[in-house]
Amino acid sequence: MARADFSFFHSLRVRWAEVDMQGIVFNGHYLTYFDVAFTEYWRATELPGVLQQAADGREMFARKATVEYHAPARFDDVLDIGVRCAAFGRSSARFLVEVFHGEQHLISGELVYVYADTTLRKGVAWPDAWRETIARFEKVAPETA
Repeated sequence: MARADFSFFHSLRVRWAEVDMQGIVFNGHYLTYFDVAFTEYWRATELPGVLQQAADGREMFARKATVEYHAPARFDDVLDIGVRCAAFGRSSARFLVEVFHGEQHLISGELVYVYADTTLRKGVAWPDAWRETIARFEKVAPETA
């Protein structure tokens, strides 16, 4: 995807502790970068955060996470991490994540979350209000978010 396909970005700087002997980001850290960017995306939507969801007895559980490597990030790079909602199912949502250094596209990822009842540990339907909020945030029709 192109940078222009994302309406939300979170920036972070690569720290020394995240790189290997060649000075490039060790692969497992990209999942942490995805999680940090997704957390900031969710905060920006102003939807209920994890503590409120837990108090309500419903939470988003990670179902799938993928990382596709195109080029490495390096120590001290400032990365821009784009997040966008790609699709909703009945109880799941798929988010795309891409990492850029300047205009260079480094990493692609996908995060799938299931909205679930924490006691039953079973998926429940995403609230329509959440779908609508994300669609407004993404500036798309609710059925395309």
